[in-house]
Amino acid sequence: MRIAFFDTKSYDIPAFEEYGGQNGMKFKFFETKLNEDTADLAKGCDAVCVFVNDTVNAAVIDKLCSLGIKMIALRCAGYNNVDLSYAKDRIAVARVPAYSPYAVAEHAMALLLTSIRRIHKAYIRTRDFNFSLNGLTGFDLHGKTMGVVGTGKIGRIFINICRGFGMNVIAYDKFPAEGSGIDYVELDELFRRSDIISFHCPLTEETYHMVSKDTIGQLKKGVVLLNTSRGALIDAEALLEGIKARQIGAACLDVYEEEGDVFFNDFSGHIIADDVLARLISMPNVIVTSHQAFLTEEALNNIAETTVANLLAFSKGEKSGNELC
Repeated sequence: MRIAFFDTKSYDIPAFEEYGGQNGMKFKFFETKLNEDTADLAKGCDAVCVFVNDTVNAAVIDKLCSLGIKMIALRCAGYNNVDLSYAKDRIAVARVPAYSPYAVAEHAMALLLTSIRRIHKAYIRTRDFNFSLNGLTGFDLHGKTMGVVGTGKIGRIFINICRGFGMNVIAYDKFPAEGSGIDYVELDELFRRSDIISFHCPLTEETYHMVSKDTIGQLKKGVVLLNTSRGALIDAEALLEGIKARQIGAACLDVYEEEGDVFFNDFSGHIIADDVLARLISMPNVIVTSHQAFLTEEALNNIAETTVANLLAFSKGEKSGNELC
């Protein structure tokens, strides 16, 4: 098989060349993202491999089909950037449902600890030989109430981590995990009771802007928000206003709803046009990482291995179990 690989980063290539080479696959790596203007780069290929910020709408699907592309291989779990209803009966789509849930859950906890114990500020200070502790007072996690929205694999691993810190955990999920021993509550109760809220759910019409100007008032004053899932779960402008109003005590974001043209790129020395993102980053109680939670050696290997297996199964007319349509 010949696969056009879009939105390529240097860390993507080694594992895909290894697993793909073992199965006779040839990848054409492109730094550009997939969209209607770049789809022609896939000419002569059998499939495309895309990531979270590639555009796979109806127009792109039509273009790919006209080029003879038979499959879209997502090297990620989320698929909100793919028009699945339009893809059905036109082109096959498969994903990587779980590459390393530990990577994302551990990153969420790392963000939380960094924020509440002011580790990022202490690091900067000591680099300047400033060893003062003024302004670095944090708070214990032990005994605090953690609200977890979404209890799939990542959410349940994060819950176990929180329990290890002695936290009280409550959770919300439209489809509760039976027999899990998780204390499920309704979303409004979770918002009302939680000292910290961590989001681990997919982006759907129901979850879009779960945190908005209409729901921020339900949150416990001073709440800490963690989002390592999808940016649009939180209305960024409402988040900014909630922080300014002191309703939200801190925010730790690995995703951002308008991240597509910013994340994964180096803009140091440039002016960021996104005023909301720039203002969020300037806040002393906000930490932003650029969709980094998945980025471990284990995850990269699992992503490549599963993606190649999906492509190989399709080429043989077999089912991989990861098909979306």
